[in-house]
Amino acid sequence: MTHILIVEARFYDAIADAEVAGAVAVLDAAGATHERITVPGALEIPGAIALAEATGRFDGYVALGCVIRGETFHFEVVAGESARGIMALTLDGMAIGNGILTVENEAQAWARARASEKDKGGEAAKAALAMVALRGSLG
Repeated sequence: MTHILIVEARFYDAIADAEVAGAVAVLDAAGATHERITVPGALEIPGAIALAEATGRFDGYVALGCVIRGETFHFEVVAGESARGIMALTLDGMAIGNGILTVENEAQAWARARASEKDKGGEAAKAALAMVALRGSLG
């Protein structure tokens, strides 16, 4: 049975909850088991996944969080570096679905987080499951 770790950044709690709901629904429907850990923000997600991978307990990962543009360059740093960190892990063979939202405003975040709209949490879970399956099929 596929065992997935959901790693969620809690900087925007309500948006994170909506994303997690979408991811959990997809994982449950697929018959995958899952655990969930939280980190403060999106920059901590790649590190948390790397620590979890070292345990050997998980087949794949769902990265969830939200970065909303502000008035400073911080948005670009957080959005770019969290994506770069996740990409580096995937190139090392980890199966990760990236559901970190990078948006201009809270309205865009909600449109992407809600399961009734774009359901990016659910999409990230589907991506993680697809990558686990692909890795399995390649031996």
